[in-house]
Amino acid sequence: MEAYLLDFGNLLIRWLHVIAAIAWLGESIYFVMLDNGLKPPAGEESKKKGVLGEMWAVHGGGFYHNQKYATSPESLPEDLHWSFWKAYTTWLSGFALFTLLYLTNPSFYLVNRNSPWEWAANMTGTQANMAALAFLLSGWIVYNELCKRISPNMTRDGTLSVVVALMMIGVAYLSTHIFSGRAAFLLTGAVMATAMSANVFFWIIPGQRRMVNAMKAGETPNPLDGLRGKQRSVHNTYFTLPVVLLMLSNHYAFIFTHSLSWVLMVLFIFAGALIRQYFVLMHSGQIRPGYPVAGVALILVAVWVGAPTAAPTPAQTQSSAITTDSAGASGTVTLAKVAAIINTRCVECHAAAPTSVMFAAAPLGIVLDSQQEILLQAESIKQVVANKYMPLGNLTQMTDEERELIAAWNGQ
Repeated sequence: MEAYLLDFGNLLIRWLHVIAAIAWLGESIYFVMLDNGLKPPAGEESKKKGVLGEMWAVHGGGFYHNQKYATSPESLPEDLHWSFWKAYTTWLSGFALFTLLYLTNPSFYLVNRNSPWEWAANMTGTQANMAALAFLLSGWIVYNELCKRISPNMTRDGTLSVVVALMMIGVAYLSTHIFSGRAAFLLTGAVMATAMSANVFFWIIPGQRRMVNAMKAGETPNPLDGLRGKQRSVHNTYFTLPVVLLMLSNHYAFIFTHSLSWVLMVLFIFAGALIRQYFVLMHSGQIRPGYPVAGVALILVAVWVGAPTAAPTPAQTQSSAITTDSAGASGTVTLAKVAAIINTRCVECHAAAPTSVMFAAAPLGIVLDSQQEILLQAESIKQVVANKYMPLGNLTQMTDEERELIAAWNGQ
């Protein structure tokens, strides 16, 4: 019952998280489109009112006339629309999910037992939790300091963009070396998502409030508030596509279990940013197909880097672990022997009725409690066992000899 309630809580919080994220990102993308699609006002009356740009649009059977003011309009309504609760709800629900799934089982989900850094491989659950929280906080602090120091007056945004890109390379490398594969991708996305929400909380909304208060008081708003809000909003829009992909990545073990997973992560981050740049420019009337072409090229590089190596031949995979006890007369590993290992090490979770208290149903719906089902998942089993992603945290203590034996199995 406990596992069932945890899974149901996971479902409901994830649903809230997705709803809030769609609402926030959709609105954010819309306003970027609107801002870049504005044209100088055609009417003299609009110019006299201080209108900087306008856009006419048709949608849902109606016509819309959006206008942006360069200076304070004559009056501001009391029901002025603000965009922030969607951002906060997205982050809060995402952190709740992270807590429910990762922070409550850090030894299982966070600790990277295969880390080349001994201190990371030997972290306790509590240490892993502290490391993950520190990773998120440090990501925001470093990013925010870079913005303040490199482009305090929003005049060196090009240089800042390059430095932030280099920072993300560092984040990807560190996350995959400190934390387990799936957690590393999630945490890298969470670093970017935290920066996005913190941009709204600490800079965009406070700056807008100061501008509104100044207008209502008949004073001239500080132009830096508007420029800084625009800067952080632009950063948020380039983070959008990479964050969505990183949050989806936990369903695809071939990405986060790869020996060069950090390289794959970087390629996807840059590909997403390049593809987003195409749409940003398109809204301002600039068609630059080079950006999506470059983005797709990076994805193809990721496909090439992440491609599995050719399956070893039986002669190449024979080892001291494969004896006449574990192989048939031909010397090949038998399905029966593989099934026996899986029954001992994997079926606790991957069964029609898991005995593990952590799962009410088999993770990802993968059930391995019969030889037929094992055959259906043969390639996936060989991959995740060989790269030591499974069993998670190696809680069932699968041995290296057992991994070698499964690697030598021909999948039949």
